[in-house]
Amino acid sequence: MATTLPPDFKYLQQTFTLDQTEAMAEAIHEDGFALIPGVLNADEIAELRDAIDRLRPFGFDHHKVNEHYKCVFNREKCFLDLIDRAGVVELAEATMGDQCHIIGETAWKSHRGHNGWNIHTDQLFMTLPEEFVADPRVKLPIYICTAHYYLSDIPMELCPTWVIPGSHKSGRSPQKGEETWQGKPLEPVLCKAGDVLFFRSEVWHTGSENLTDDIRYLVQVHYTHRTVAQRFSPFPFVYNQELLLGANPRQLRLLGKHPEMAYG
Repeated sequence: MATTLPPDFKYLQQTFTLDQTEAMAEAIHEDGFALIPGVLNADEIAELRDAIDRLRPFGFDHHKVNEHYKCVFNREKCFLDLIDRAGVVELAEATMGDQCHIIGETAWKSHRGHNGWNIHTDQLFMTLPEEFVADPRVKLPIYICTAHYYLSDIPMELCPTWVIPGSHKSGRSPQKGEETWQGKPLEPVLCKAGDVLFFRSEVWHTGSENLTDDIRYLVQVHYTHRTVAQRFSPFPFVYNQELLLGANPRQLRLLGKHPEMAYG
């Protein structure tokens, strides 16, 4: 029997609807993340899980107890269609500009025994004094955000993501063994299949351990400003021409087709 959440499940974090773009953008500034329930329906979840099962590793992909596949937008249309998912892409544009693009899209299958516990920031662009960053008059630019598309129910036993709300205001990455910030502990993001966690790269977070016999299925979409270089692998990267022909204008822009600007 698949690992599921209890019938009386309640979210631990504040949640948002897809049309609450302004409120979610503010949450990214204040908490470092926004949790959006019910983005994908059951058929879409099943389609994406089947597509992940069809993936085979090449380039920088890993195929171990934690399977990790890069640049999946280039492999099947269902992955490409996640990069401009309604409501999520508007949040990316609201926080990183209407010319933002993606720097990657990865798919994951985390098997029993996978332990992703490693408290970290994904990318820290500058180190700043905490008293400066925490000043309410200061609003740090949002440089990179990741959208986690959970394709499994995530109870405590199935390697949830853990976050410390507001920890991006520390102005630094956590030190080894540091699991709290200003007295705030890590908290697990328990959620349902089809939910999305959208978070900025400086927030302190970690994966965790799969204690079940089930596989955690996950897709990540990484967004950033147009001026940040795209990180597609393997090098030299070649776009899937068949998928490009079917891509809409917004998808093409997210893949790197921009109008001429100051730096190219």
